[in-house]
Amino acid sequence: MPIPESQLERWSHIGAVRTAQQTHESVRNALKAYDWPSDVQYEVYLQGSYKNNTNIRGDSDVDIVVQLNSTFLTNLPEDWKRHFGFTSATYGWKAFRRDTLKALRSYYGYSEVSEGKKALKVNTRYLPADVVVCLQYRKYPDRPCREDDFVEGMAFRVPFENRWVINYPKLHYDNGVKKNQDTNGRYKPTVRMFKNARTYLIERKVIPVDLAPSYFLECLLYNVPKDKFSSNLQSTFCNVITWLWQADFSQFVCQNEQLPLFGNTPEQWSEDKARRFLEAMVNLWANWR
Repeated sequence: MPIPESQLERWSHIGAVRTAQQTHESVRNALKAYDWPSDVQYEVYLQGSYKNNTNIRGDSDVDIVVQLNSTFLTNLPEDWKRHFGFTSATYGWKAFRRDTLKALRSYYGYSEVSEGKKALKVNTRYLPADVVVCLQYRKYPDRPCREDDFVEGMAFRVPFENRWVINYPKLHYDNGVKKNQDTNGRYKPTVRMFKNARTYLIERKVIPVDLAPSYFLECLLYNVPKDKFSSNLQSTFCNVITWLWQADFSQFVCQNEQLPLFGNTPEQWSEDKARRFLEAMVNLWANWR
């Protein structure tokens, strides 16, 4: 039998929000208390499911970006950097990360802040936080007309892999808001519905926990045409799965519309895992009890 509308409705509900905001404010206050160099300009903002209103019950870690803006990374070649008068920074990502780590440990205590592969892990009195320390990233066109003719992203180093990771969380958020508006407010509840359906299968050991990470799942659904999102959640579930089953994944983009969703980098999903996720959703619908 199909999954009841009442079950899909429960799955579409948003999780707790207030504790995420409190966690964000706590980290912001920790950084404000630090004695930064006078010329350092930075901002602190949420990213991930709590920022995008796609969090579900059971989501825990709050993703927080601490972004240095007085220094930035860019895709411009050297001649264009000289054209705009850009010079090498004296205070870069490494120094900023060091100071951010010191600021957090001073505020929360040394044992409450640890260094992860990509983020600093912080135990606040509210929710645990994953703090990504980054530089502003400026993506310019081939022949920019002005210094401010860029798309803003963020960039951070993965030290043990000797590489930069570039992403666009602000664009991800803006595009998600527009998608939600274009679907009459149905996009984000649909994301939550599928995230909860995934969690339901993980808890029953039907699929592995790493098959469909939330970011990839949200980006997958972003590529679904807006007319597939119905006021009836049963119809939406079927419309989305039917369309994705026949789709050409090679054309899919992340929600930021700057990067392809599928590929071979650590920040991309595999088409095989996406197909396995869809198959699991079909089986869940067909075998619901």
